[in-house]
Amino acid sequence: MRLLFDQNLSPLLIGLLSDLFPGSIHVRDVGLQTSGDTAIWDYAIREQVAIISKDSDFRQRSFLLGSPPKVVWIRRGNCSTNDVEAIIRAHHGDLLAFDQAETATFLALE
Repeated sequence: MRLLFDQNLSPLLIGLLSDLFPGSIHVRDVGLQTSGDTAIWDYAIREQVAIISKDSDFRQRSFLLGSPPKVVWIRRGNCSTNDVEAIIRAHHGDLLAFDQAETATFLALE
């Protein structure tokens, strides 16, 4: 499973989680750091990556449009990069199952 980390998540997460999600990228790595949700959504479809974000806009878009792409929503307010890493690590199995589920479009993590 490859993840596309949204602007509201630290680019440091790419390195911190490379053992679990190799090939993942941050929006800034592909020139999308100032792009709107539609450009990020379209990129995720083209590149077959799941969007991971703290932004509820992607949650809404997922409910309206379905997948692809799949959307992972981190439901935690202000928290550190280490906290986000811990959430993702704690849900590694859930993320892999979500990726394999053909009809799944959205996953919320806390």
